[in-house]
Amino acid sequence: MIASANPYLPVSANILHVRRQTQLDFTFRVAWGGQRPRPGQFFQVSARGLGEAPISASGFGDDFVEMTVRNVGRVTGGICQARPGERLLLRGPYGRGFPIERFPGRRLIVTAGGTGLAPVKGVINHFFSRPEEVKGMDVLLGFRSPDDILFRDEIDAWSARANVRLTVDRPDAGWRGHVGLITSLVASLDLQAPEQVDAIVVGPPPMMKFSARAFLERGVSRANIWVSHERRMSCGIGKCGHCRCHHTYVCLDGPVFNLSEALWLTGLKDG
Repeated sequence: MIASANPYLPVSANILHVRRQTQLDFTFRVAWGGQRPRPGQFFQVSARGLGEAPISASGFGDDFVEMTVRNVGRVTGGICQARPGERLLLRGPYGRGFPIERFPGRRLIVTAGGTGLAPVKGVINHFFSRPEEVKGMDVLLGFRSPDDILFRDEIDAWSARANVRLTVDRPDAGWRGHVGLITSLVASLDLQAPEQVDAIVVGPPPMMKFSARAFLERGVSRANIWVSHERRMSCGIGKCGHCRCHHTYVCLDGPVFNLSEALWLTGLKDG
C-alpha cells in the first residue's frame, strides 16, 4: 500500500474482520501497510459518499490497524454497516500520540471512560507485555452500564498483570462491581509517591475535567497528567481550522497533551 502524495486523498483499506463490542460499538481490523500508528494517534475514516470521521487506532500490527467506531451519526453509521471484504477509506495516522518512552520506571495509571478506552488500549497492551518496565500499572475504567463495556476479553487479560477496576453509572440486576463516577476510583488509589506517577485520562469532556482535577488533588503534577482531545477534527492536517482553539490546532499539536499544555482545553482554570 502506497500513501498518496495528495494529503487529502485517502487510501482504500480492505476490512479483514469486524467485531461487535456493544449495540453501538464495532471494532474494524483493516489491512494497512502504511505508517504504523502510535497509541493515541487517529485516522480520518470514511465510507464512500458519506464524509469523514476521526477515529483513534485501538490496535495495530505489522500489516493491520484496528479502529473502534461508535454508531452515532450519518458517517459513523455508514462505516458501521461495512463488512469484511468491503473497503474503508483512510487518511493518516495523524496527530501526537502518548509518550510511551517516558513511562518506563514510573507508575502508570490509565483512566478511561467509555470509548475513551480505545485510544489508550495500545498503551495498556504495550506495558502489559513489558510489566517489568513500569513500577506498576493501574487501569481505571468507567462505563455507562454493564452493556456498554468494551474489550471484555482484553480487560480480563489485563487483570492478571495490572490493578484493573471497573465502575458503571447504571448497574443492572446482575452487576456485582463498583457503581459510581470514575473519580471515586481515583480517590481510592494508594498514592504514596505521586511524583512517581504518570496518569492518562481519556473520555468524555466532563469525565476528563473531573478526573484530571482528582489527580491534581492527589498530588500528581500537571506535567504528568495526559489527556486526549479529539474535538471537531476535519482535515487532520491543520489546514481547515475546524479544530483550532485559540493558538492550538488539536489535530497537529495533539490530540494528546499534558495538562500543563491543555489546562484550559480540559475545562480547568489556571491558578
